[in-house]
Amino acid sequence: MTHSKPVRNPSGGAEPRREVTKPALDTPLLERVVEPENMRRAWKRVKANQGAPGIDRMTLEEADAWLRTNWPTLRASLLDGTYQPLPLRRKAIPKASGGERLLGIPAVLDRLIQQAVAQVLTPIFDPGFSRWSFGFRPARSAHQALRQVQAFLQAGYRTAVDLDLEKFFDRVNHDVLMSRVA
Repeated sequence: MTHSKPVRNPSGGAEPRREVTKPALDTPLLERVVEPENMRRAWKRVKANQGAPGIDRMTLEEADAWLRTNWPTLRASLLDGTYQPLPLRRKAIPKASGGERLLGIPAVLDRLIQQAVAQVLTPIFDPGFSRWSFGFRPARSAHQALRQVQAFLQAGYRTAVDLDLEKFFDRVNHDVLMSRVA
């Protein structure tokens, strides 16, 4: 059987797969995380996302009041490395196909810190990801990924690769990972 279009592989091996990663700026990363403007933007995102309370049952409103009084202590614990996130609150939700999916719900304060860290790290690391990677990335969606697959099919590509990294951080060699991040 012959194809009217040649079968191609999207990477083709001809173009670089990754862009050059931006180096970190002179300010240490953790200090950039806790800068007031970064924290304000993070809090605005956390509030906009709403979300249920974590294991501590602290609501957004309660966290707002708590932060007004306790921010200096929280900031200091982040900078000196003594901050410990709370365990996740587990919630089982039914799947459409049957069974349950277990959600881990972080405490509001942990979500704030995660968001603040993401805002600093994303511009540093995201440029190093493949342009064909769509999962959990800014300004990318499953719908865009589907449109890209359709465009590849129309262009004659016949191979698609889908990776689910569900257990990646459970199994990765953390020493190797951290040496590459450093």
